[in-house]
Amino acid sequence: MTHILYVTLGFSDLTRTARFYDAVLPPLDMPRLAEVDDGWLGYGPDYDHGVGLYLCPPFDGRGPTPGNGTMVAFRAPSAAHVRAFHAAALAHGGTDEGPPVARPQYEAGFYAAYVRDPDGNKLACVWHKWNGTD
Repeated sequence: MTHILYVTLGFSDLTRTARFYDAVLPPLDMPRLAEVDDGWLGYGPDYDHGVGLYLCPPFDGRGPTPGNGTMVAFRAPSAAHVRAFHAAALAHGGTDEGPPVARPQYEAGFYAAYVRDPDGNKLACVWHKWNGTD
């Protein structure tokens, strides 16, 4: 059992954020959950079934800022899913931080892509059992 319950990221535009995450997360089996609260978005399993991702405007009322060195990594079931995540991110307002490729400097079989969401939060999508094929 993992000890992480959820991850929260801030956003500045609900519509833009929903469009981005609605495109990149469902292929990773992280569907949008019912709205948690007015102005919040949630993705993935509920509290009893794994780690979820929640998005909201920052509580202090200031604009969201990405953390330096902060990144959320999503597990993918194949290299094809990593490529689909990366393509969907770029098509929906994300920016490239590293294309989908093998990254043996991390470990053998580590295949990953890196993007930033429309608010600048860094995301990774990783298939860590890649054997050189899909």
